[in-house]
Amino acid sequence: MMTSPTTELVTIKPNWQQVDSVQAFTTSRQGGVSLPPYDSLNLAYHVQDDPQAVVQNRQILTQTIHQSNIVWLDQRHTTDCLYVDKVPEQTLVADALWTDKPGLVLAVMTADCLPILLTNGKRICAIHAGWRGLVDGIIENSLAQCVTRLGSESWQAWIGPAISAKFFEVGEEVRQAFVEKYPAFVGYFQPHGDKWLADLAAMAEQILRLQGIENVSQSGLCSYADGERFYSYRRDGQTGRMASLIWLQT
Repeated sequence: MMTSPTTELVTIKPNWQQVDSVQAFTTSRQGGVSLPPYDSLNLAYHVQDDPQAVVQNRQILTQTIHQSNIVWLDQRHTTDCLYVDKVPEQTLVADALWTDKPGLVLAVMTADCLPILLTNGKRICAIHAGWRGLVDGIIENSLAQCVTRLGSESWQAWIGPAISAKFFEVGEEVRQAFVEKYPAFVGYFQPHGDKWLADLAAMAEQILRLQGIENVSQSGLCSYADGERFYSYRRDGQTGRMASLIWLQT
C-alpha cells in the first residue's frame, strides 16, 4: 500500500537553450515518502533507506514524468560511459550513459557530486562526476563516445546542483592530482587552513570547453548549502540521493 508524500515533487530544470526533443531535470529531496534522514524523495537503494520507500519514490517519479523506462546505474566513481538502447536486465556498473533512442530515460544520482547532462537534440548523455572521476577523465571518456564523431558545435551541457567551492574542502593530494593534469586549474583551489577549497563545477566546465563543448550552463545551486531542497553527503553523512534525468521524447 502506497503512502502519501508529505510534499509535492520539486524539480530543477536546466537553464540551457530548450530543445523540443529533449526533457531534463534534477529532482530535489522533496515529494517522497522516505523517513529521516532520507526525507523524503530518496531514489537510491544503496544508502540503507527502507527499500520499499525507495520503490515508492521511484514510482512517484515515473508517474510524475509519465516515463517508466529509466536506466539506473551502480555508480562507483569510474570513468566508464556506456551506450544503452533499452533498459538492461541488471543494473549497469558505470558513471555515465548515452543514447540516441527516444523514450529511454538516463539517470545519474548525486548528493554533492556533479550531475552533468548533455545533448545535441539527437543524442543525450548523463554523467556522474565526483572529484576522482573528474580528474581521471569521466568527461573526456564520455564525450569521446557520443560527441566527437559528430562534432561538438551542436552540443550543449548543463552542470546541475552540486557542492560549491565554499564548502568543498580537499587535501593537497587532490589539488596535486588536478594541477598535474591541468596546470591551469591552480586557480580553482583556494587555501583553507592546511586544506584547500576546490571549485568542482568550474573545473568541469573548463574540461567541457577544452573538449569543444562551448555552450555550457551552470545551475549555480549548492547541495551543501541548501538542506531544504538537496541531499548532501558532506553535510549529513547518512542521507539520500537526488537524480538527474534526461531523455529524448518519442
